[in-house]
Amino acid sequence: MLKQLTNTMLALGFSALATTAWAQDYPKPVPLADGAQAPIEAIKPKNEKFRVAYMPPATEFNYYIAIGEGIKAVAAEEGVEVFMLAPQSGADINGQMGMIQDVLTQDVDAIIFGTHDEFAAAPLLKQAVDKGMAVVMINSDIANFPTPIHGVVGYSQRNGTHKLAEWAIETYGSKPLNVGIIEGQPGYHSTERVGGFLDGIKGNENFDVVVSIDGKWNVEGGNTAGMDILQSHPDLDMIFAANDYMIIGASFAAKALGRSDIVLLGNDGDTSGLEEIAAGSVTATVNTSPFLMGKAAMHATIDALNGTYPGGWIETPTSIEDKDGAVRVLQEPEKLFPQPSKQY
Repeated sequence: MLKQLTNTMLALGFSALATTAWAQDYPKPVPLADGAQAPIEAIKPKNEKFRVAYMPPATEFNYYIAIGEGIKAVAAEEGVEVFMLAPQSGADINGQMGMIQDVLTQDVDAIIFGTHDEFAAAPLLKQAVDKGMAVVMINSDIANFPTPIHGVVGYSQRNGTHKLAEWAIETYGSKPLNVGIIEGQPGYHSTERVGGFLDGIKGNENFDVVVSIDGKWNVEGGNTAGMDILQSHPDLDMIFAANDYMIIGASFAAKALGRSDIVLLGNDGDTSGLEEIAAGSVTATVNTSPFLMGKAAMHATIDALNGTYPGGWIETPTSIEDKDGAVRVLQEPEKLFPQPSKQY
């Protein structure tokens, strides 16, 4: 399965660095931190036809639905049963914890999860590991989850936004710029994405971060945050948001205030974000290919259930896409979910 995944990743343009040989042509997972790796040999599937729960932090984010479509595509190919269970809102941490508790009582062989609160989820996922379930984290590069798990699949969040900062310096760094940051809800994802961008512009005297506030990961929160920071800092030149939904919201605020001059930078490569870039409403984003990430996670999970996955982190690649790049990505709709609203 991992050999098939390698060939698929290469055929779809994944970087060679993300598919370093392991054994033969397999991608080589990076070991987790000491004490963070749950033993693969302790996984004990209950069902002849594997049953997998996909548990993202919320259904409000198309990004996680795109990951789920990649998971479902591999499940259909491999004859695996998969179902998705998640609260509507990413802020509903208690709702997600209740759903994980419910899954622990079911005949489930594996959990593929993402969460906005690692410490709340850790005790429940420890129970899943202790019950013999395979536990794989999606859309992350966390090397030391608060409790040992079997695998992590995702891009290097700090490196992705660091590359975006480098792109911003190359493109706009010839003059002084006042920069605003829209963070996600406090947690690992926000810390890494914001930290990568800040590390990337650190030491560049033309980039001055004047404000940083929470946008709650969604369009509405990004709109509120964007309106607040643009009104309180009318001399702002650039906004970086930790995901595409928040920068789309900020773009609505910029439009309402007549600020067509402001540089708007996001992170994800969500279809809606790419379309906003193609339309000129957002400037650029870190494209993280969520559909393909889902496929990688499902292959790793199936191999973990079969005892052939060594554990560790599978890194998926990123690219920086401005208007021209976004259009090129949108011209390959078979790699996207949801589908673009029109043909490019």
